[in-house]
Amino acid sequence: MGAMPTASQSAGVVSFEQAQGIVREYCRRIPAPLAQEITLMNALGRVLAEPVRADRDFPPFPRSTRDGFAVRAADVVKVPAVLRVVGLIKAGGSFDRKLAAGEAVEIMTGAAVPAGADAVVMLEQTAPREGTAREASQVEVLKPAAAGENVVAAGSEAKAGQEILPRGTRLSPAQIAMAAGAGQARVKVFARPRIAILSTGDELVEVAETPGPMQIRNSNSYSLSAQVEAAGAEPMRLPIAPDEPRKLADLVHAGLSADMLLVSGGVSMGKFDLVEAVLKNMNAEFFFTGAQIQPGRPVVFGQVTLSSEGKGFSEARKPLDNMGTHPGQHPLKRFGGTIPFFGLPGNPISAMVCFDLFARAILDALSGSAPQRLPAARARLKKDIKTRTGLTRFLPAVLQGGIFDPEVEAVVWQGSGDLAASAQANCYVVVPADRDSIAAGEMVSVLMRS
Repeated sequence: MGAMPTASQSAGVVSFEQAQGIVREYCRRIPAPLAQEITLMNALGRVLAEPVRADRDFPPFPRSTRDGFAVRAADVVKVPAVLRVVGLIKAGGSFDRKLAAGEAVEIMTGAAVPAGADAVVMLEQTAPREGTAREASQVEVLKPAAAGENVVAAGSEAKAGQEILPRGTRLSPAQIAMAAGAGQARVKVFARPRIAILSTGDELVEVAETPGPMQIRNSNSYSLSAQVEAAGAEPMRLPIAPDEPRKLADLVHAGLSADMLLVSGGVSMGKFDLVEAVLKNMNAEFFFTGAQIQPGRPVVFGQVTLSSEGKGFSEARKPLDNMGTHPGQHPLKRFGGTIPFFGLPGNPISAMVCFDLFARAILDALSGSAPQRLPAARARLKKDIKTRTGLTRFLPAVLQGGIFDPEVEAVVWQGSGDLAASAQANCYVVVPADRDSIAAGEMVSVLMRS
């Protein structure tokens, strides 16, 4: 992948909007991944590598949307109107002749509207009338029905051969249903990207270990893995990297065998924050080295370009023991030897916020999908917020209330290392960089969590 445009070249601390622009420009330059064919049952969350087309008209017949009676609209202009009931059609059934004047056919939701009928009267807008021994059953229609009422015309949803799911669609349950309706038992999708996750710091121990008095467990590796998996990619957890340049470099090399590398910790200004220095020694290109946000200000974004003849190539392609290989893919072949990376702050909330704001977009592009807009909403603020200007802030919060009266309240937190506050929250209140306070009752932007 080639160099970024000049506007995105210079590393440094940028605004939230500039950081988003740089990431989205990078996304546009990522080539399509390799494709593979899988069963539709295994396709949830995957991205289509080729479009799905309708194998016939959708619907293939005029379809009733209600239980009721199929009628000729001309017969029910004046009501009440009494019609002869000459048949019944259930879903999957049919009526073998054209409906004549003065006739009605009882019909179920989803059934094919018979020839000659052009409307369906809902059951609750009719009253049954028993015919005499010589007559068929009758129905009294109590409300007029216009032509087309409660009827979906044949081919109105899609015509045979029409593209119904474009290439690049991420398959949700609704799209799975659409593909199934078009007879797609198998679909061609892009391969899932593999995302390496590396936590750094002598203070970290693995989850199953008992931490020392000044140590903490490696929670970031698990939260980031969960975010990666929820976004449709394959997490590759690496061992904890100590605050020692050579060992850190070895683990960064191992992470560059994936499609993207996420490093948490070691990106601030401290004496033992070594990640940027290690990446610079690998000739990394930095697109920004901080964003004016809270939490997450020290976030770093860039790329490493590897060459098959270049120094460190063999080490970078060699996974650590039991890390496995990336089946069916080879990052160097896919992206011309260029691997994007993020240096995420070590504080848990910062790492999760930066993943949602920036890394998720790159993951989407690596999956073959266009980056999605951030999942934002608007809600009424329950309690005042007071802060300082200069940074766009994403404060852990709880969104509650009903569909028509959502309200949001920032949780009390002790900074971006507060896991308890993060566990309580289901969203973030977004405070613009030029606001130092927001009063209760104001409508605010809310970023939903991944």
